Amino acid sequence: MCLGVPGKIIQKYEREGLPYAQVDFGGIAKEICLAYVPEAEVGEYVIVHVGFAISRLDEAEAMEQLALLREIEAAGEESPWPSASQESETP
Repeated sequence: MCLGVPGKIIQKYEREGLPYAQVDFGGIAKEICLAYVPEAEVGEYVIVHVGFAISRLDEAEAMEQLALLREIEAAGEESPWPSASQESETP
């Protein structure tokens, strides 16, 4: 399963001939390669998967996806099923 997470571009620059950006994920900034979406600009949201921005999206879509991720996280905390890490601890 793949998971792409929305983040906001806060700085854009080039490194070794490739476009990069600092992308904010709710207060945590990470360096992300923009090779797949070089047209993305500061202030825009991108979907990031394993260090690469793979698509652009508008702010409303980003907020909707972040809300869904929070719901999934909350559901996992309430789940009666053991998490994968708990299952691996079971003898």
